[in-house]
Amino acid sequence: MLKTQYAGLELKNPIIAASSGLTDSVEKIIALEKAGVGAVVLKSLFEEQLASQSEHLLNSSDSDYPEAYDYLQHIVKAHEVEKYLTLIREARQAVSIPVIASINCYDDGSWESFAADLEKAGASAIELNIQKINPTTEYRPGTIGKLHVEILQKVKATVHIPVTVKISRNLSNLVSVVDQLRAAGAAGVVLFNRPWQPDIDIRTRRLVAGHPFSTPAELSDTLRWLGIVSGQVKMTLAASTGVHSPEDLVKVILAGASAAELCSTLYINGEAIVAKMLDFLTGWLKEQGFASLQEAVGALNYKNIPDVAYYERLQFIRQYREAANH
Repeated sequence: MLKTQYAGLELKNPIIAASSGLTDSVEKIIALEKAGVGAVVLKSLFEEQLASQSEHLLNSSDSDYPEAYDYLQHIVKAHEVEKYLTLIREARQAVSIPVIASINCYDDGSWESFAADLEKAGASAIELNIQKINPTTEYRPGTIGKLHVEILQKVKATVHIPVTVKISRNLSNLVSVVDQLRAAGAAGVVLFNRPWQPDIDIRTRRLVAGHPFSTPAELSDTLRWLGIVSGQVKMTLAASTGVHSPEDLVKVILAGASAAELCSTLYINGEAIVAKMLDFLTGWLKEQGFASLQEAVGALNYKNIPDVAYYERLQFIRQYREAANH
């Protein structure tokens, strides 16, 4: 009853353990499979991480050679990539659920060759976690969306396994970007990644890291765009950000998600939340008369509701006016 199709993969249920520190070792992945997840996304290898490690090594040495940075960057990348490939190989041998590799990239780098290595190591699919914002006036509308498509196309040209893209909610014309990703061969899209959260320490007057976990309050935006996108673009979607409770899982499915990537709730509530979600989902499907999960996916998306204003911003104005008239 809980089987689902996501990104060309058949999952025993719609719960995916998202890329995080909870998926960075074989032991943790085994524990997640025992907890009941339908797939795991390995902790991302960060493009920024490789660059910063290379720079740290260069700064700690006395080398004056201009080629030093490129050489160290190559050594660091080769070492980190091999560690990652080993994790994929060992995880695939240890568990029966799909193991999805993750590349966290912010630029159009040389990820295509790395992606081919991921496929050879046995990754079931690749998730491109692209995090980029428009920080200056030099950027033009559509620039970041175009970058997403270009990175996807380069990776797709080198692999045969499914490739998905995890995107941010701050993209301009988000529906159009998802449709472009579909046309470029994306097997699925995840709504949304959650970038590093900045905060300010007013006593030291320094920028610091904000709260690392999402909150249930963030689910609303995820539901809105799941409903809108799934009603207009033919592609499997996964929900992420704000999915904390069993009820949240049902909501994202009704809005159009074929799967949900869990992270913050696993940290906060532990692995036991997986069984609670699956039990609740099974009971809810039976109670509502659904014979399978697939029948419920997108039942309340943009295409399947009588009043699309519920997914649009003007609905707030309507509610406000209705409340004022009473």
